[in-house]
Amino acid sequence: MEWIPKIVQAVAGDNFTVYLYFDDGRVRLYDAAPLIKKGGVFAPLQETDFFKDRLTVLNDTLAWDMNGDMDPEKCIDVDPCELYETCAVVEDPLWVIS
Repeated sequence: MEWIPKIVQAVAGDNFTVYLYFDDGRVRLYDAAPLIKKGGVFAPLQETDFFKDRLTVLNDTLAWDMNGDMDPEKCIDVDPCELYETCAVVEDPLWVIS
């Protein structure tokens, strides 16, 4: 059976970026700006607060809960395989050494 990556956490960054935490421990950075610029169903994500507030993980991938009811069938989600293969591996922004 082929391994399918799963996102376990998504954290909004600056300028419509998202830090993606995968189940293999890697952190990758996704730039959602090109997706949002398409408009249409993505138009509500152009509002920074909406983008950040509705950002979540549904269906084991990056998603936005468009209706606010956490219904996985009514969310916008992005293919986790595509994210895993195309997004750069980055340092964990939440890891702070005191």
